[in-house]
Amino acid sequence: MSNDHAPLYIFNTHVEAEEAIEQLARSGFDVKKLSLVGKGYHSEEHPLGFYTMGDRVKAWGGTGAFWGGIWGLLMAPAVFFLPGLGVVAMAGPFVAALVGALEGAVVVGGISALGAALMEVGANKDQVIKYETALKVDKYVLIVHGNTEDAAKAHEVLLNSKAWKDE
Repeated sequence: MSNDHAPLYIFNTHVEAEEAIEQLARSGFDVKKLSLVGKGYHSEEHPLGFYTMGDRVKAWGGTGAFWGGIWGLLMAPAVFFLPGLGVVAMAGPFVAALVGALEGAVVVGGISALGAALMEVGANKDQVIKYETALKVDKYVLIVHGNTEDAAKAHEVLLNSKAWKDE
């Protein structure tokens, strides 16, 4: 499911990110080719916990309904504590890239494990800084995995969304 450069989109809120994923799903896009990364937990919305039951993830807390819904659509739900970012929730193929970076203690030229994983999906070093900064200020990063046709279809669907895309 990888390509040389997976398109990444930044959304200001979880509502915008969720709407984009729902738009893609309605268009027939295979949502298993999407990853979403975001802090998602604000001081007044601390998660109390989450658990899995089969393929379903349940969560409690202010954004629990959001992440529970996203985790129901996308594969490989995960929550990590990342230095400099705090608690980061994510789902999709990107989780494997991050786990690989964490397990291999990958830090390239001062890049964090998150940055190394972003580079693995095709972001360059300048883009990594933009995406990490976006996550630090509670934005959401949507990653489209797949081939050139998948990227083009996602771009067409998301063209009028509230996403910011690095061209």
